[in-house]
Amino acid sequence: MRGVWLLAVLWLAGCQHVAPPPLVSGEIRDLHSGQVLTAQELLTRLAKPQQVIIGEQHDNNDHHAVQLWLLQALGEQRPQGSLLLEMLTPDQQPKVDHVRHAAAPPTDLPAALTWQDGWDWNLYGPIVRFALTQPYPLLAANLDNGEIRAFYRQPPALTGVRSNAPSVKATLLEQISDSHCGLLPESQMPAMLSVQQQRDRRMAERLLAAPTPALLLAGAWHARKDVGVPLHALDLGAARAPTVLMLAEQGAEVTVAMADYVWYTPATPAQDYCAQMRKQFGQ
Repeated sequence: MRGVWLLAVLWLAGCQHVAPPPLVSGEIRDLHSGQVLTAQELLTRLAKPQQVIIGEQHDNNDHHAVQLWLLQALGEQRPQGSLLLEMLTPDQQPKVDHVRHAAAPPTDLPAALTWQDGWDWNLYGPIVRFALTQPYPLLAANLDNGEIRAFYRQPPALTGVRSNAPSVKATLLEQISDSHCGLLPESQMPAMLSVQQQRDRRMAERLLAAPTPALLLAGAWHARKDVGVPLHALDLGAARAPTVLMLAEQGAEVTVAMADYVWYTPATPAQDYCAQMRKQFGQ
């Protein structure tokens, strides 16, 4: 089995041609210039920065197909330094490292990684499997559950002018309320805001500490330049904000304040998550 695993690694490492982009229709735009880009032009631009964040809609299959292609293609443009995932927590990092250095892949990879059920393995599995065959590290970028509970009980002070701006906090509070369908008691909002911003702060810390070029995959709100990880990176002393590519469904509004590039993908049928949440809340 060791030979099979090694052959897979060597085969993937030896693929030097750039694979064609995934069959995902939609427009790619440079938000600074307004220029419409091809996938290959976007790839060339994303190969230059030392830190790149790709914002996603977690349940959109097209977004994960684009992410996998970009990860593979960027590695063929120049050596990749690291991949960071919002979907991995610090307590999973030793398991990730163990699998990376194992003589053969485990028969049940999600179990070996204690992959969390909230992240659909069918969507994230191809990205994780590919990353684990590469020479660069796959890194956790999120908080673990114990940290989340502690931050919820006693929100810590957050340093930094940008991330503490009233407009940033107001925008995030509105998003938190909307994403919970207006069902959260007002008393819980400060704690929820703290957890959201501590997640952003952790992702920024991990991204800045990661081997470069570093790529972070995270939800759209974490990726946003006006309220998310890029603001925290600047508050932590980064000379410049990470470059942001936002993956968004057609019809969404993505501005230059939010991202550097946007890749619009076809809209998918809307899920009524609020109906499910109201049922949980007994409403």
